[in-house]
Amino acid sequence: MGAGRRALITTAVTVVCAVTVLAAPGIAFASPSPTPTPSTTASPTPVTNKDLEAVRAKLDDLYHDAAVATDAYNAAEEQARKQSAQIVELARKIVKGQEKLDELKDRAGAAARSQYRTGGLPDEAQLILSDNPQAFLDGAGRILQGQRATKGLIAELTRAQDDLKQYTADASTQWQLLEKNRQAKAAAKKEITTRIAAAEKLESQLEKQEKERLAKLEQQAALKAQTAWLDSGVLKDISGQASAEGKAAVAYATAQLGKPYEWGAEGPKSYDCSGLTSQAWASAGDPIPRTSQEQWKQLKHVDVKDMRPGDLIIYFDDASHVAMYIGDGAIIHAPRPGRTVTIAGAGSMPILGVVRPDA
Repeated sequence: MGAGRRALITTAVTVVCAVTVLAAPGIAFASPSPTPTPSTTASPTPVTNKDLEAVRAKLDDLYHDAAVATDAYNAAEEQARKQSAQIVELARKIVKGQEKLDELKDRAGAAARSQYRTGGLPDEAQLILSDNPQAFLDGAGRILQGQRATKGLIAELTRAQDDLKQYTADASTQWQLLEKNRQAKAAAKKEITTRIAAAEKLESQLEKQEKERLAKLEQQAALKAQTAWLDSGVLKDISGQASAEGKAAVAYATAQLGKPYEWGAEGPKSYDCSGLTSQAWASAGDPIPRTSQEQWKQLKHVDVKDMRPGDLIIYFDDASHVAMYIGDGAIIHAPRPGRTVTIAGAGSMPILGVVRPDA
């Protein structure tokens, strides 16, 4: 392995950093410096663990950014579904409202035609002209009834018109929100694909042996974090038993082991992290929010020492990753692009907290 290869790896990390920063909106940059030309005469210098650690750190950043964008995409997708359903319901209300308005207009028209058939004289005038006392009394009662009916018809007609106007305004608002969420989804999708493409490009610069060494470094980092977590003595305090729903959720998640990670996926062939946990709990009969951030916001928080199998562990300060605790200090999760649903140590990543879907 020559110095040229090491320079290539170092340059790749630098270029990927520049590309991902340039992808951020609202920032201007000068033209990048020319890429150094690998030396063909330098003495062989292997790519060091320090170099690979830089690659690992950058890959972690890229995939973390992709996870954050995935959560944003999933949130926009969930909102779009709700808004679409609301628009459909409003459309039904608009149709029914128009039918009701047409019916009321027909009734009003029938009343007008009836008056026309009586020579255009209102009921009050016809009553005054009557010389039959009983007819006068009967007519007076009918007039009062008719007046109340007319007022009721006018009021109902007004309400129907107002309802129809409100349904139409609500539908317009929901269309605007739906379009806004479509734009948010498009922006998140672009962010996701940019970050994943940059990570894949960076990994493609590595030889097979370097990829194997990188994988070992990742395993060592996860093991170090898990060991530190266990050494804290936290596991001795964890003794909670899974609920019936928790057991069902764990069984579902376990059955997905080996299936590929795919951002935005909710199964059955592939999953992202929150797609796995949300589907697992839905299968247990207890639906939960779609995204890891909403799971963190909406579900009941429990202490780590009180967690039990089926509970969800939320990771990183921004709640960008979620896994399901299965007991004995282990989790099942969908890690990131290029990986599959797997079992890992619960303390292998920075824990933000624990939530319980079936509190």
